[in-house]
Amino acid sequence: MGLTGTFAAIGAGLVAIGTGIGIGRIGGSATESVARQPEAVGDIQKLMLISAAMIEGVALFCALICFMAK
Repeated sequence: MGLTGTFAAIGAGLVAIGTGIGIGRIGGSATESVARQPEAVGDIQKLMLISAAMIEGVALFCALICFMAK
């Protein structure tokens, strides 16, 4: 594995870390929002799932770019 492969692996790792942080923050904020306003749980859950899906999509695209650079 050359230098390009090493940088691709580091990039994929950074993508995974960023995705984990982003989805963790979404989950924490959604939990806090539901605790403050329990009657809005449906709307909060919908927004949380849409946001998590968007983050996952971007992460998948970035990881794909990292592996293609290899």
